[in-house]
Amino acid sequence: MERTLTDPPKKIVILGAGNVATHLALNLSRHANITQIYNRHIDGARELADRVGATAIDDPRLLERDADLYIISVKDDAIACLAEQLRGFGGLWVHTSGSVTMETLSVISDTYGVFYPMQTFSKDVDVNMSEVPMFIEGNTTVTVKRLKKFAAMISDRVYEADSERRAKLHIAAVFACNFTNRLWDISASLLKELGLGFDTMKPLVEAMLTKACAVSPHEGQTGPARRNDRKIIDKHIEMLDGEAKDLYAILTESIIKQYHPHEQDKL
Repeated sequence: MERTLTDPPKKIVILGAGNVATHLALNLSRHANITQIYNRHIDGARELADRVGATAIDDPRLLERDADLYIISVKDDAIACLAEQLRGFGGLWVHTSGSVTMETLSVISDTYGVFYPMQTFSKDVDVNMSEVPMFIEGNTTVTVKRLKKFAAMISDRVYEADSERRAKLHIAAVFACNFTNRLWDISASLLKELGLGFDTMKPLVEAMLTKACAVSPHEGQTGPARRNDRKIIDKHIEMLDGEAKDLYAILTESIIKQYHPHEQDKL
């Protein structure tokens, strides 16, 4: 976001010190003043505050009143409880959840919204925030404009999304990321039995992602289930046990149903 030399940097307060809060704080601190980091556990607040030159606090009553933006970045089920503690505070407030409605923050202020970065975050893994889609929602058109300016400080991909659309985006992200990562974990366990690391799969995974983005996941599907190769499928299932066996059967059945609906039978 462009500003003139006479414009003072924006003041931002972040409530939370987890993965999302850490990446937002680090990236926003390059364009604004992160003045306070609140966290229930003061050690977590201090660790992040030290990295961005902010003050660490563990009592919401100590929050300053003149920040330009307050970002709640805590677990989804903790947002409403924290909002109740801040009832009537005032100012511009957002949370970073994909599934919680923005109205949860209406008890805090008359200006509120959502600041949702659709990305998987780990504290010590670098992320190019300029490529991360930021989904914005605000309770007024003025609020939306203000939030877009804050989002544009760190991302080149800023979009509006209301609560219903954002919830569907979150579900899509769970399938594309969280569930896929669980399958990678199973793959890594199988590779470990062979004395190999998951990096063995890196070329395959990268090629699959490139193809899925180029032609669509549906068109890019390959493998024994896509071919309905029953001999290979049965052999794989015989070699597996427990949860891995169940998941293999469920996903195989889903793929066969999608591509061979007239040939499907229960595995």
